[in-house]
Amino acid sequence: MSTATTTNVAEPITAETILRLFPDIDTRSDALEGHDEEQIRLMDEVCIVTDQNDLPIGTASKKLCHLMTNIDKGLLHRAFSVFLFNDKNELLLQQRATEKITFPDMWTNTCCSHPLNLANETGSTLPDAIAGVKNAARRKLDHELGIKQEQVPFEDFRFLTRIHYKAPSDGKWGEHEIDYILFIKANPEVNANLNEVQATQWVSAEKLKEMFKDPSLKFTPWFKLICESMLFEWWASLDNGLEKYTDEQEIRRML
Repeated sequence: MSTATTTNVAEPITAETILRLFPDIDTRSDALEGHDEEQIRLMDEVCIVTDQNDLPIGTASKKLCHLMTNIDKGLLHRAFSVFLFNDKNELLLQQRATEKITFPDMWTNTCCSHPLNLANETGSTLPDAIAGVKNAARRKLDHELGIKQEQVPFEDFRFLTRIHYKAPSDGKWGEHEIDYILFIKANPEVNANLNEVQATQWVSAEKLKEMFKDPSLKFTPWFKLICESMLFEWWASLDNGLEKYTDEQEIRRML
């Protein structure tokens, strides 16, 4: 796993300085040349830019947020990671599609994405932000995995904590996120969008540990961070005692 370091930003990142500090690039530029057209289109989605304490300070395109040149200047955005378990307490994994611009072909948790600058996905207080990421999670579970919203009710999501991490993808692209961790138990029908997801698999904790030993399998950095820190402890408490891990107020720094 790559060692990440924090970078001091000479000028505070505010709504007024974002566009000057992080000038956007055209979608037809070299940074996106040769990539899948649908994935290029999705790079124009508008993410929520935050300060180090997860306070929204502006918005920026998904493309701008994921360029390492901007990440290295300190650009930080809000994200979420869903861990969906069935009634056997097996976790649904996905393998990201080859078409993905960041971290293609890697195995990861059920769904990882971003709340957008939409009325029901934003929030400045933690309760509002949690509600926003739950709405975003339901939207993206449908988009990526064909899991209909009625199969994953809003009230069934459990918020655990937030992690702040930074990870490069290929030198040009990467992640720098405040990532909200959401658990949910459900038994949905899965109909993966092959432009997003090339494979899915239900796994036990023991099976996942075996997968990590297989050098032919690659995993996203945020998933590895979560697994190496708290996932298996949380998983063991899924039906008894998870409450002591939910609604954590402090951000876990994993830089």
